[in-house]
Amino acid sequence: MNIEIANRLVNLRKSNNLSQEALAAKLGISRQAVSKWERAEASPDTDNLILLARLYGVSLDELLSTEDEIPMPDDYDSYDSESSQTTGGAEGNDGKDATGYQWDNSADEYVHVGFKGIHVKDEDSEVHVGWNGIHVKDKQKCDEVHVDKNGVYVNGEKKDMEWIAHHNHFPITFIIIIAYLIIGCAWDAWHPGWLLFFMIPIWHTLAEAIEKKNAHHFAYPVLVVLAYLCMGFFWMMWHPGWVIFLTIPLYYSLVSYFQGIVENRRRKREWKNAESAGDGHEAE
Repeated sequence: MNIEIANRLVNLRKSNNLSQEALAAKLGISRQAVSKWERAEASPDTDNLILLARLYGVSLDELLSTEDEIPMPDDYDSYDSESSQTTGGAEGNDGKDATGYQWDNSADEYVHVGFKGIHVKDEDSEVHVGWNGIHVKDKQKCDEVHVDKNGVYVNGEKKDMEWIAHHNHFPITFIIIIAYLIIGCAWDAWHPGWLLFFMIPIWHTLAEAIEKKNAHHFAYPVLVVLAYLCMGFFWMMWHPGWVIFLTIPLYYSLVSYFQGIVENRRRKREWKNAESAGDGHEAE
């Protein structure tokens, strides 16, 4: 939180005739938290920013606008290195991996969103999404993934379309990761943007349920948790939103009931077919 935004929060509070205690009570937080915001010692999270904007009748842009220049990483030019297909083994001394991609070997951690793409680096991972493709490096697992004009490479090995089709989780997982990075970097909505990751098991289990024609495979409890968190974070409906959990046993009861009906119909058809076949043999 910079001092300009902190001062704006002070002026907006005073112009609305609110004390720090009164504002804290409206937001459901401590007065010390409000005091830290107004001294630029801490920043409101996304939920509180939205509540502040609604309370003061301003947009988030008006609330957070600043004249301060956002600094660019010193080694930003290294992000735009071109990816090209080469042969070889693991990453060498020049920073290139088996696909020829030039990773950023500096020790700095950063998040940058700009015309050249989205670039995020921390001690555990490195993600670059730009004009030259998508490049992800998991340092803990020693995994690398590249998606660019040369194809799809996983740990230096090129994967064909059959591999991608077989691993159908690959596209949706990366779509969720990219969407989360865009939401977080562009709008600082790391919270509640992390809710997007609930879509990964929901997507997989839905596909499995459709493929196997069995609704028991669908992760309905995960969907309920996602719905409950959304109701709580966006509409503050923690109560009576918890009632939605009561639909979980109802869901599985209905699935079992309808699957029982379908199974009985299938058995009746098999019995009639067998009976018809028996009558045909007797006629012969």
